[in-house]
Amino acid sequence: MAHLFEPLPLREIVLSNRIGIPPMCQYSASEGIAADWHFVHYGSRAVGGAALMILEATAVTPEGRISAGDLGIWDERHVEPLARIARFARAQGCVAAVQLAHAGRKASVALGWHSQRALTKNEGGWAVVAPSRIPFGEGYAMPTELDEAGIGRVIAQFAAGARRALAGGFQAVEIHAAHGYLLHQFLSPLSNQRRDAYGGSFENRTRMVREVVAAVRSEWPQRLPLLVRLSATDWVEGGWSADETVELCRVLKKMGVDLVDVSSAGLVPNASVPAGPGFQTEFAARVRREAGVATAAVGLITSPVQADHIVRTGQADMVLLGREILRNPYWPLAAAQALGQAVAWPHQYLRAAPAGSTGRQQAL
Repeated sequence: MAHLFEPLPLREIVLSNRIGIPPMCQYSASEGIAADWHFVHYGSRAVGGAALMILEATAVTPEGRISAGDLGIWDERHVEPLARIARFARAQGCVAAVQLAHAGRKASVALGWHSQRALTKNEGGWAVVAPSRIPFGEGYAMPTELDEAGIGRVIAQFAAGARRALAGGFQAVEIHAAHGYLLHQFLSPLSNQRRDAYGGSFENRTRMVREVVAAVRSEWPQRLPLLVRLSATDWVEGGWSADETVELCRVLKKMGVDLVDVSSAGLVPNASVPAGPGFQTEFAARVRREAGVATAAVGLITSPVQADHIVRTGQADMVLLGREILRNPYWPLAAAQALGQAVAWPHQYLRAAPAGSTGRQQAL
């Protein structure tokens, strides 16, 4: 079996190892524009040795932002600040991806470190949309139900976001269909109570995701990989389930999705999630085994031995480390040393590298 430091080919892109950084919102943009914080934050992690870095939820429309501090990709002025990050990551041998996102009914809230509630109009809040007129929870805005014309506009906005990501030099894109945001809201019967072609049956509830994937894949070059993030379960009776996730992934593979980033939860505030080390890995393993598509495991993966075990035992093709990479951007370099794997270090850091380490090729 593969191990944590074996390359992973995805179409014409080859990841140098099986370690990735999942999307983690920084809530530090102004009008969707990436700031110095983003360049330093993502740049330090690209230097740290991860093979894949998925930028935080990047809104395809202003109304799709979670907060006023979210990154955006709905306008041409967003491209160059993001392209700067992509160029630097590529020079370090790290593949940068943009996560295309729309928050739906979870939009227009305060920055992530503040109490989560809907912003008032005086605070700069905006109207939110969803599959049905069901708010996320107490303190959240009542959404407007999207009509079919509105759904079409959102699909076109995802496609336009993919075009801008390509113009920015990104080598992959991820469609965000997890954590209770708009596309996940269409998937789950808890948030989707429509009676038209986008609600009711599994076929109808998955229609929005399938149409977004088709639109993005049509804009995204065949040589570059397309990723989708899914919540495998809502952890609530009557919600989106692991069985449905597997069934959808079988379809998505045929549509040109190359890797599924398997997470869980986020749709409702009262879910009881049994969080613990690697608690979502079983879902990634099942999708990989039953849908035949590459997967990334995420969720409280912290140690090199744990991460390597997930890959070696075929539970997932790669691991995504969130909190651990926030604590230590250079976790991949330390993991290689702990596992006895030789990896290249940045030339600038060779004085701190294990004896015999080589310098990493960089396009400076």
